[in-house]
Amino acid sequence: MANQTSAKLSSFDSIYNHLTSTYGFPVLPSPSPRPHDKTLSDTISSLSLHPTLESLLHILNADLPSAHFLCRHMQNKPAWEGMYIHGLLHRVEGDYRNADAWYGNVAESDAFKCCWPGGLEEAKAFIGRVERLRKEKSGDAKELERESGREIDALAGWCKQTFGTSKLEDASQAWVKPGEKERELAAKMIVGGEGWRKF
Repeated sequence: MANQTSAKLSSFDSIYNHLTSTYGFPVLPSPSPRPHDKTLSDTISSLSLHPTLESLLHILNADLPSAHFLCRHMQNKPAWEGMYIHGLLHRVEGDYRNADAWYGNVAESDAFKCCWPGGLEEAKAFIGRVERLRKEKSGDAKELERESGREIDALAGWCKQTFGTSKLEDASQAWVKPGEKERELAAKMIVGGEGWRKF
């Protein structure tokens, strides 16, 4: 069944619509470390979309390692949208402090303002409500899923308008060199000071 479904999915929009209608928009971390549909991870990668759009599809497919790989190559200026998606990824995986930090770093960007017209405080309040749902089991999960959908729809729309959904043969144009802060954090993770990242 999964292979038949994957064969019909050959564009950003078809995959996006399939994932959101089948699995909904992510609010809490997935209970499984595996993607919703592993064959779809390959299909997404083979589209050769702009890395922001590919990252969003991987997040919707609960393939967080693939999304994280792409985001790590877009975590410095001027890739504001990649930095924003990095924050979204941390929200989805339940790392709320990192999500807050990334959202704060991009709060003045066009991509962020498109998604959060009420500004950073509105976005951080949403992250707080998601965290309370996870930790205290308090809050309206359906309302938070709608809000997650609104955010992701707006971000996907902004990225589609900005980058298009055509095949991007050379994605290196989207990559940026990491800043000093990111290099220091990576070094701490590699040499042991902060430990290894867990998914």
